[in-house]
Amino acid sequence: MFLHLGGGNMIPSDQVVLIGDLENTTYSEITQEFMQISDEEGFIVDYSAGNPRSFVLTGETIYLSMISSKTLADRVDKFTEENGGY
Repeated sequence: MFLHLGGGNMIPSDQVVLIGDLENTTYSEITQEFMQISDEEGFIVDYSAGNPRSFVLTGETIYLSMISSKTLADRVDKFTEENGGY
């Protein structure tokens, strides 16, 4: 199954490690540094059309999305429930 991140962009849902709210998680200095280094190294893919609200961390990439972290998490949860859990 795939997780729709907005703008017609999808990733395999089994690759999702973490879904985070950008506003509530990036205020710490260490997280800001992590995101800055990730961006400089080319690990961030922006699917937010310039309006990021959340991020999805996979083993290799951080995806920015315009969709709220709650909505993304609900989508993953719905898929998990429909398919009998993890």
